[in-house]
Amino acid sequence: MKTISQPTVSTKIMSLEWGRIIALIAIITIHAKPFSTTPLFNGEPWLSLVLNQAGRFAVPLFFLLAGYFIAPKLISAPLQTLKRYSLPLLKVWFFWSIIYLLAPYNLTLLLEQGYLAEREGYWQFLLSTPLNTLFEGGLVHLWYVPALICATAIIAVLNQYQKVALLLPIAIILYMYGLAAGSYQPIFGLEAPIFTRNGPFFSCLLVAIGFEIRRVNWRCKFNIAMLMAVLGMAMHFTEARYLLHYDMPFNTHDFLIGTPIWAVGLFMMLLKKPNFGGKRTVIRNSILHTSKDVLGVYLIHLLIIIYVFNIATMLSIESIWLDIMIVPLVFFLSLLITRGIERTPLRHLLLR
Repeated sequence: MKTISQPTVSTKIMSLEWGRIIALIAIITIHAKPFSTTPLFNGEPWLSLVLNQAGRFAVPLFFLLAGYFIAPKLISAPLQTLKRYSLPLLKVWFFWSIIYLLAPYNLTLLLEQGYLAEREGYWQFLLSTPLNTLFEGGLVHLWYVPALICATAIIAVLNQYQKVALLLPIAIILYMYGLAAGSYQPIFGLEAPIFTRNGPFFSCLLVAIGFEIRRVNWRCKFNIAMLMAVLGMAMHFTEARYLLHYDMPFNTHDFLIGTPIWAVGLFMMLLKKPNFGGKRTVIRNSILHTSKDVLGVYLIHLLIIIYVFNIATMLSIESIWLDIMIVPLVFFLSLLITRGIERTPLRHLLLR
């Protein structure tokens, strides 16, 4: 088995820390859906739709980062690393799932008809697809955690039995199946037992590429990486536009053929500029302090979005102001709550 050909990273790579934060903001934008009612172009909120797809590099970038940073430990102690890595993630996923199962989402309905009336419909929805719920959790965005664990498990097992050469072929097959039974389902007609964004179908390829980039020290010139990112993004948008012909909404695609190329290009660009944003001590410290809270903000942000929209509706706040303010407002509120949790005993349950 090949070993890592470069020294273990002992200091923070500033460009990658920036990448975490930018990716997190992109995910908040996807979930907050700003400008979904105005402006309209030919009767469609194309600004909102484009913003939605423009953020689709974010989760793939997180997967790449995870694979890159866990690679040394997976190589030296595969199964032990899998256990140490997965159990804290499963704990966090479980307790946040409980929170999202119990927390009411429609405050108006809660006030008018009571707690059980508000929750019962959601619980029934989750029970109607139990297998998918198992790979997702209490709310849709929690799918990331089981997907990451699935990908890590595959890499760990292949490393344990010295079959790492099979990693990328297996990951590519899973990805192709995920596409054929997901965004390309109207063309190929394949059915999957779960929504293929969940589980290992897409996560395995991205985590595996991050792992391989670290294991064999893959590098390329900045201009080539930038070309890769632009090409991948252009492919992703072209595919999303093409799939409109098959009645697939433009803003529903998490992963397409071009998405990994886009994300890998961005990742390689970040690797070529490791000191990006780290020259000024104040900015550097601020980014490092914020990047450590990325998982906490990710876990809580969707509940904050739900409540902000609930309160905005109650207060009749104009949508244009909410569209402008929603992303920074949710980011900073989620960050403050995450840091508040860090100061309480709940940090052992809700934060990794």
